[in-house]
Amino acid sequence: MTITTVGLDADDTLWHNETIFRLTQARFLDLLTEHDNDAIQARLAEVERRNLRLYGYGVKGFTLSMIETAMEMCEGEPPAGAIREILAAGREMLAHPVETLPGVDEALARLSERYRLVLITKGDLLDQERKLAASGLGDLFAAVEIVSEKDRTTYERVFTRHGTGPDEAVMVGNSMKSDVLPALEAGAFAVHIPYAITWAHELADAPDAQPRYGALDSIADLPGWIDARSDG
Repeated sequence: MTITTVGLDADDTLWHNETIFRLTQARFLDLLTEHDNDAIQARLAEVERRNLRLYGYGVKGFTLSMIETAMEMCEGEPPAGAIREILAAGREMLAHPVETLPGVDEALARLSERYRLVLITKGDLLDQERKLAASGLGDLFAAVEIVSEKDRTTYERVFTRHGTGPDEAVMVGNSMKSDVLPALEAGAFAVHIPYAITWAHELADAPDAQPRYGALDSIADLPGWIDARSDG
């Protein structure tokens, strides 16, 4: 079989992301000291899920959800300065330095010699473009797709537009729900490379007995995994 195209997720696959969200969430909890942390976290998760269809994924939606959660928990009267602190935290997230994960630079450089690389990521357009530019990886990608959702239709469209179709493509990422399962449904290969922390919204069970599915501990092992399955 031939593999021509490799799709790669960005956040927590190429560079750190969820760690920054967790640190900001801890800062948010410190603002609402009169409330139980578990209750705040549960409400924030509920608000985030509710707002995904309105704000999408990324820092801006997360910031708005923190503000909304603070208002709900405090019955419209959050502590003095809390909203200002939340907005400041959001701005800091948007300016946070980009740190690529171990092995990413070498793996992508090697893959780009044999395959067409396509970045397929969710999130805020400007923020994802900023992170890609700061990562120094941009020149390795033949195409960049910043999408509102990752589902079967998305992968069929992207791998047809930027490759030779999902049959000859691999999708790689840390999210079982967004990067692996819908890519397999589209007919592509899919590789799961877990990150130390996974957002609850992205959790899902691994597929059973799927010949096109692979699980790796490190992106450093990805070129060898793909080469072993491609005669291209």
